[in-house]
Amino acid sequence: MERALYGPGGFFLRPEGPAGHFRTSVHASPLFAGAVARLLVRVAAELGTDEPALVDMGAGRGELLTGVLGALPAGLRVRLYGVERAARPPGLDPRIGWTDRVPEGERGLLFANEWLDNVPVDVAEADEDGTVRYVEVDRTGTERLGGPVEGPDAEWLARWWPLTEPGTRAEIGRPRDEAWAAAVGALAAGTAVAVDYGHLRAARPPFGTLSAFREGRETAPVPDGGRDLTAHVALDACAATGPGPYELRTQREALHDLGVTGGRPPLALASTDPAAYVRALAGAGEAAELTARGGLGDFLWLEQRIAP
Repeated sequence: MERALYGPGGFFLRPEGPAGHFRTSVHASPLFAGAVARLLVRVAAELGTDEPALVDMGAGRGELLTGVLGALPAGLRVRLYGVERAARPPGLDPRIGWTDRVPEGERGLLFANEWLDNVPVDVAEADEDGTVRYVEVDRTGTERLGGPVEGPDAEWLARWWPLTEPGTRAEIGRPRDEAWAAAVGALAAGTAVAVDYGHLRAARPPFGTLSAFREGRETAPVPDGGRDLTAHVALDACAATGPGPYELRTQREALHDLGVTGGRPPLALASTDPAAYVRALAGAGEAAELTARGGLGDFLWLEQRIAP
């Protein structure tokens, strides 16, 4: 998974970027970047500063940071960082910094939209005798069961995703816990948010969630470098490794709190200002997509606060 996503010729280093293959909330509507901008303003007020940082984990080609720049109120001097393994995209606003490492010691908002689901993980499966083994795969997608899962990986499964029945599977989320803890730990103060497909311990999927996407369509999870490889995130496990108190809620709830509701404009506006009505109606449709049950609205938001 590491080689297929981030190695030479890997999926996330391809020229077209992830937006050429799948659509996130960032691409669905500028309302999402506007909500992140409002969250940044809120975090800055909590910290008592007008010079907060915004750190975008897994920044793609800078789409979210570009959108936030256009939505920020005057007077807020923001330090912007795109954290991404791919090279800096051409034409990106010079106010946006670009790095492959999380900046240390910043105060502000760290935002990770669909980052953790692409942190590589191993897959485990219980064999017919109940022994939990690693699942091995070659570049064609052919699988076999390998050696037994032991050590820290086995401890993680026992705590967060026990496999008790033959044939059941899990993605071992320990690398994601460590990645999240390191990212959040780099903040001196503020709020860290992870937005992702997720599940909690009380309702883990019995056969895992490993999947792949290419050119907008779901496809077999073959590690050939030509497709996204992704798996839902055990966000409660990530939360437990972070350094501060946290809240887990759906994207629908989080965006409603940030003013993205999807309410239709009053019909009277169509008579008094038809152009404004059309714009408001389009915005309501975009908000509805971002907050829809059974769709983007079901994403989980993990919000972790780091005290000064």
